[in-house]
Amino acid sequence: MRIEIERSGGFAAMLVKATIDTRSLSAEQAKELESMVNAAGFFELPAKAASPPGGADQFNYKITIKVGDKKHTVETNDEAAPASLRPLLIRLMTIARSSGRSQRQRI
Repeated sequence: MRIEIERSGGFAAMLVKATIDTRSLSAEQAKELESMVNAAGFFELPAKAASPPGGADQFNYKITIKVGDKKHTVETNDEAAPASLRPLLIRLMTIARSSGRSQRQRI
């Protein structure tokens, strides 16, 4: 599974991009992510789930997941993210920051 995540916005207006390939993770981490993707019903989520522009400190997310021939992208923000997706967002950002996989730039 290949996961691309972009997080923009927030108080510092930083863009964070990361690509996570589960083949580069431990078997335990890969299994955890696959389970979280399934629990989120990721491939059934709408492509866009965003609320009207809100506070300056709100984060916007673009997540693309590819498994085999199946590929899906979801764009959302802190306020509109479905409850089922939030644990996955948190885990992806944790992996991106802790592994040095992320690129940061001011927007």
